Amino acid sequence: MGYFDIQVNGYGGIDFNQDNLRAEELHQACQLLQQHGVKGILATIITEHMEVMMARIRRLVHLRERDPLVSAIIRGIHIEGPFLSPEDGYRGAHPADAIIPADPGKAQRLVEAGGGLVRVFTLAPEMDKGGRTIRCLARSGIRVSAGHTNASLDELRNGIVAGLSLFTHLGNGCPSMMPRHDNIIQRALSLRNDLCLCFIADGVHIPFPALRNYLDLALQGAGCLVTTDAMAAAGLGRGIHRIGRWEVAVKEDLAAWAPDGSHLLGSAMSMPLVEENLRSKLGLDEPTIDLLLRTGPESIIFPSDDAHA
Repeated sequence: MGYFDIQVNGYGGIDFNQDNLRAEELHQACQLLQQHGVKGILATIITEHMEVMMARIRRLVHLRERDPLVSAIIRGIHIEGPFLSPEDGYRGAHPADAIIPADPGKAQRLVEAGGGLVRVFTLAPEMDKGGRTIRCLARSGIRVSAGHTNASLDELRNGIVAGLSLFTHLGNGCPSMMPRHDNIIQRALSLRNDLCLCFIADGVHIPFPALRNYLDLALQGAGCLVTTDAMAAAGLGRGIHRIGRWEVAVKEDLAAWAPDGSHLLGSAMSMPLVEENLRSKLGLDEPTIDLLLRTGPESIIFPSDDAHA
């Protein structure tokens, strides 16, 4: 059984967030994913101005329809933004000039561009006053995920009532310096019975001792999964690469850094390397690894057999 990754921004030198993505490039990325044991992914489109995001989503859908391999690997689309926190640190690599308040109509335009393929939509609950956008998306059968957020506990709880059910790469998309105890990580962990929590397991986004603590808690709750949050450099190793507007430097740790080293911009990890981390660095057993990387993510995104058709 292959890996299932809910957040892949690009792979093998190919950026899914480029304006002129070519058929042969997307095929090449999916071919390498398959070689690395990946059964399926959610291709992730990140924050840009609305028209740019919609054009990129439509392009991805168009290319997928024409290629059986791409169609088999890209099982759906994950939209990350543009309704995220504009605060430095919390917004991460997402461009500040493209971040906007959540709006049901704008969310629907992005979803419609996806032609029925949008499975996950990441937003900041505090940017969705009254939970109108969360409610609209959830009613459409889309898993709404909190991410790049500094939502209060009440804002997270209100989001859950509206239909929020996931948390995107918890422990990332937040500043390196935060209040010791009252912070977004602790708030999300306290709601683990209501939210499926997602983590990046490269040892850089979250140091391994902290990651083990988070996983131990999350595995007792509503669900837990691990993603690569891979960008174009994944599968290639060290070097200078691009994702969206950003130039990134990939170092020995296989994390993608801003060239000045100030913050992370995704990862260059592959799923086999993530699995090795879970086994050798965290000492997880095989059933737990399968749950985090294979059976768990797929069942969360496609909860019924009918969804696989």
